[in-house]
Amino acid sequence: MKEEMDYLRERLLELLAIDSPTGFTRKAQEYLMKELTALGYAPRETVKGGVLVDLGGPTGREDGLLLSAHIDTLGGMVREITPQGRLKITNVGGLRATSVETENCRVYTRFSGVYSGTLQLMNASVHVNSEVGTAERSYDSCEILLDEPVESKEDVKKLGIRNGDFVCFDTRSQITDSGYIKSRFLDDKLSVAVILALAKELRDKGITPSRRLWAHFTVYEEVGHGGAASIPEGVRDILAVDMGCVGDGLECTERQVSICAKDRIGPYNYDMVTELVQAAEKAGADYVIDLYPHYSSDADVTVTAGHDMRHGLIGPGVYASHGYERSHLDGEENTLQLLAAYVQ
Repeated sequence: MKEEMDYLRERLLELLAIDSPTGFTRKAQEYLMKELTALGYAPRETVKGGVLVDLGGPTGREDGLLLSAHIDTLGGMVREITPQGRLKITNVGGLRATSVETENCRVYTRFSGVYSGTLQLMNASVHVNSEVGTAERSYDSCEILLDEPVESKEDVKKLGIRNGDFVCFDTRSQITDSGYIKSRFLDDKLSVAVILALAKELRDKGITPSRRLWAHFTVYEEVGHGGAASIPEGVRDILAVDMGCVGDGLECTERQVSICAKDRIGPYNYDMVTELVQAAEKAGADYVIDLYPHYSSDADVTVTAGHDMRHGLIGPGVYASHGYERSHLDGEENTLQLLAAYVQ
């Protein structure tokens, strides 16, 4: 599996380098279309901007499997330009101000290019403000300082910056010599890379899935409707390949693959969870079964949208979700092993 893992690692770093907050995913979509085509597949763009690809398997049956992973991430959007020439933003998805305070960012204008800046607490100088350490951090108390000589709202507008422009934060991505992956927005580019590696493995080894297999890379998961549509004919099961939770009360570590039995929406399909456990054991993957208290997935959205399907959820363990996240290449490999066994 070394070749697949080398490929996975390269694709992961490339994906993390692409800004793709929900609603601003065009570049990530184009990347996937190009990569899947290079692997010999025929991906297509969905109306919502996702990517759907047929990975092979027998036709004319009603037991197809849809893998779902999302390329949209957390981010921000300009909501106000202050009289002092600073930017107030609103979060896109569940990004917290405390997670990106002092972080560098890029403001993408619609027509005038990209500008850099930093999110800071208002009046952030310790030598001036004695309450810096105790002040509440929120999007009302923080602002973006642009790396431009602007001193007024009019100065900012002259740059072409407007309300509704997307703000994308640095990921600070790195993979350590010991295999730990540290970055913002590992959720869910870790699993996008896993599915790409699975597609490569199926092609390189001439493996035909035991049933029709599709992958859907969604673009609105972080705001709750990524998996609501674009279900191919003949699909019976949907498997969200997202992040596994790591934290107090859970067994999963960053080096394992997590199989979720229940999240805040409710239990996943019992038989499908059982099949995933059997596939993990068959593959020799290091796995755990966990319950996620504050979580929902594209698979949840698919069934709550009214599709009569079985649903499941797996993913490599991720610590500090929606913050500066951490996982491990072993977690990626265990997820790939489980998937490869499950689709055969």
